[in-house]
Amino acid sequence: MIKLRLRRMGAKKRPFYRIVAAEHSSPRDGRFIEVIGTYNPLSDPAEVTLKEGRAEHWLSVGAKPTETVEFLLKKQGVIPADKYYNKKPVRTAEAAK
Repeated sequence: MIKLRLRRMGAKKRPFYRIVAAEHSSPRDGRFIEVIGTYNPLSDPAEVTLKEGRAEHWLSVGAKPTETVEFLLKKQGVIPADKYYNKKPVRTAEAAK
């Protein structure tokens, strides 16, 4: 299974992330398939660059974004805000009985 997730770069206490498509079993900073963007949380406001076409491609072939990457994709407009990827169903009181 392919995941869209963050790969940590940068120096100690100065994080910088690359948004990558990677196999779910590979380590956080390990092997990846493709870099599709970057995320710099230290700039004000946080800076996100993204190859939108490649992000849409990976989503269309079934890649699941992590929560943070999903939030960044929604901010950039790649994922519509009303569409939910990788979300667990909400349990209601009737379903719990």
